Amino acid sequence: MKRVLSILILCLFNSCDDGDLIIETIDFNDISITFCESTTTISSTLFFKLNTTEALILELQSGVLKNEASADTIKSAIPGQSQLVYRTFSDDISKNYFCDAVPPISPTVAEEFEGEGGEVFITTVQSESDTTVYEHKIELSGVSLVNSEGLRITDLRINDFGTITTKE
Repeated sequence: MKRVLSILILCLFNSCDDGDLIIETIDFNDISITFCESTTTISSTLFFKLNTTEALILELQSGVLKNEASADTIKSAIPGQSQLVYRTFSDDISKNYFCDAVPPISPTVAEEFEGEGGEVFITTVQSESDTTVYEHKIELSGVSLVNSEGLRITDLRINDFGTITTKE
């Protein structure tokens, strides 16, 4: 009996700790890309997806979009070259929050997770119907998001960020 009790006590004190790990799902695959300009250009760098009280914000490095078909996939590291941020808000969020010269006071940011690893892949093709239009498919890979307290989001379903078009 003493052995069983000893084994139980050892198991309690030696149990596994998963650290500061959050298991959460972020799924923006069916949400359209939004941007502040009326049309996207190759100098556009800020793109976001809004889902009621959530936002996934991608800031591409300058010059990564080009009006030319890419022979290879263009890569941009997160962080460093491009930035990815996931935010939750106190209330529903709109495009104005990101695009107004002075952001509205409400809603407020409830929580923010920044990309600390991963890559952005961009594949550019020329439109078949209009040779002055280019389609840029943006994908994310290996993204790791963490907040200021070290909490991490592990289940990311945001591989396909979406496609944007630019015109010469």
